[in-house]
Amino acid sequence: MRYVLSTLLLVVTMIGTSQESDTLVFHQQHFISSPVPEHVRTRMIGKSMPANTPISFDELRYLTLPYYDFAGDIQIGEMVCNKAIASDLLVIFRILFHFHYPIYSIRLVDDFNADDEASMQANNTSCFNYRNIAGTQILSKHALGRAVDINPLQNPWIRGTKTYPTSATPYRDRTRDFPHKIDKQDFCYRVFKWKGFIWGGEWNRNKDYQHFQK
Repeated sequence: MRYVLSTLLLVVTMIGTSQESDTLVFHQQHFISSPVPEHVRTRMIGKSMPANTPISFDELRYLTLPYYDFAGDIQIGEMVCNKAIASDLLVIFRILFHFHYPIYSIRLVDDFNADDEASMQANNTSCFNYRNIAGTQILSKHALGRAVDINPLQNPWIRGTKTYPTSATPYRDRTRDFPHKIDKQDFCYRVFKWKGFIWGGEWNRNKDYQHFQK
């Protein structure tokens, strides 16, 4: 696995990099990390970025991520994350792209009014959202832009008898085989772990199969 991923990185061309931005090209597809543009900030303010939050836009990065959707077509996604993991995510998503790993959609949660349940119901892959963990007063790692949820409909958060998103009940049973399931054999799991992320599916109590954090 390490040999395959290391070899892949050798054929990725970096066409521009600085402390502020990072642009890479792979098979004519551009994976870009940049400061959050003004028009994106406007979309986020009052939604994923409420007033008076302790995190600033300077601590975040805006990612442009090509990916293969469930139909096998190339789409261009957008994601906001903490600048500390921006380079990691560029590497992860370009590797997933190379191996045609299917992702249903990658959109900002602001397209769903920063409603996490609505974003998960739409099977949307996302990162930054300044919010607490559902049902608690504990700040989520998403609030720091340090967690990514992948294909959440097929990979729900299970907390006791509750399932998030609520429509994901058919996917609670992880002994079953079904498409887009993240487990320890899944390629997405292996790539995130290779880059040092923690997987919510390995937590002792609640299981969050969509969730990777660093």
